[in-house]
Amino acid sequence: MNKFVVGVTGGIGSGKTAATDRFQSLGITVVDADLASRVVVESGRPALKAIEEHFGSGVIAPDGQLDRRALREIVFADPDERKWLERLTHPLIAQEILSQIQSSTSPYTILVSPLLLEGNQHQMVDRILVIDVPQDIQINRTIRRDTTTEAGVKAIIAAQMQRQQRCEKADDIIVNDKDLASLHEAIDRLHTTYLDMANARHKQL
Repeated sequence: MNKFVVGVTGGIGSGKTAATDRFQSLGITVVDADLASRVVVESGRPALKAIEEHFGSGVIAPDGQLDRRALREIVFADPDERKWLERLTHPLIAQEILSQIQSSTSPYTILVSPLLLEGNQHQMVDRILVIDVPQDIQINRTIRRDTTTEAGVKAIIAAQMQRQQRCEKADDIIVNDKDLASLHEAIDRLHTTYLDMANARHKQL
């Protein structure tokens, strides 16, 4: 794959969506691993049938779609169940992501994924950008956004890669603890850098 791909990741509530919205507004294709993960478990897909057989009908919503919240509560409470789900879905998600990257026509492509560094998805990217934020802001933002509990957010944070470990693996870090304008300024600077890198890659081909 000859495309220049930047992986964007960060913990829950860090502002990944706000960051990738900005890249998109600059004309950059954003491939979202979360959206790819939804595609592979859509109604009628083999993965959804396997999930229902394993976890029971309680994870299927009345409309026949996956009840993602019900499934999330199960897998975040039981590491073995989470591993089972990952073994099923991760290869399918990887295929979907690669297909979308190959279809991209922008100068470089963003792959945004909360699990970029936990599995093999980082192997699809040339550079890693971490959207970083202090834990107290993570918790407050997520509670406001998802109307969930502090304990629930902390459980998700605990299941994700630790903040320091994530930052150690980054090529670029944006600390998103200010306003949206500050985030946009930081992204605009990186956008110029990534365009230069993508052009350099293109010239080598």
